[in-house]
Amino acid sequence: MIGIIVQLAISWLLIWLFEKKDLGVLGLKPTRRRIIDFFLFFMVTALCCSSGFFMRMYFGERFEINPVLNFNLLVSGLWWHIKSVLFEELIFRGVILYILIKRLGSLKGILISAIAFGIYHWFSHEVLGDFKQMAITFVLTGTMGLVYAYGYAKTFSLYIPIAIHLGWNFTQGFIFPQGPIGNGILVRAEPAKVVTVSYFTYYIVTFFPIVSTMLVNFFLIKKRKQVEL
Repeated sequence: MIGIIVQLAISWLLIWLFEKKDLGVLGLKPTRRRIIDFFLFFMVTALCCSSGFFMRMYFGERFEINPVLNFNLLVSGLWWHIKSVLFEELIFRGVILYILIKRLGSLKGILISAIAFGIYHWFSHEVLGDFKQMAITFVLTGTMGLVYAYGYAKTFSLYIPIAIHLGWNFTQGFIFPQGPIGNGILVRAEPAKVVTVSYFTYYIVTFFPIVSTMLVNFFLIKKRKQVEL
């Protein structure tokens, strides 16, 4: 939490020095439209992300409620993901993106933000040096970064990028057991069942969730009226 407070303080200083504005450029003040957008984009993303796990269950993989799940685990898991999402959003879709958009235009600002986001994940995913994984990581996270940045550039608010980012991370990393902090709401049922599928099915199950997340959210954002500041 202290890190996020420091980020906000640095963000305020940067936006004041470069644009003589305040943190209002982050669009964090709650409004009816922003709250509706948050829940809409969160739910859409959570459903898209869940689709891969639903397909895995269709082909025989089994999940069950975590036997040690309790209220404290749920709250701590949600809070961990909120903090991690806020940390990344304040860096890549915060005042720096606002300044880039104002100085270079929306397209260049969005591209720079997405490229930086993709490169950042070489380090956070610890794939630096593995060129195949670096390429895959850059394409997937960089493209997702395009959607996040487009959401901010269209609304000049972090509500949409935060909602998409949190919907994906929390669903994959805590609702289903595929995250960095251990088991959350669901765990794989034991004994684990070995499931064999074709390469075509494997790639559908692997990439449909993230591709659908990108496309559906992109078209939802595109329908939003452009906000001018």
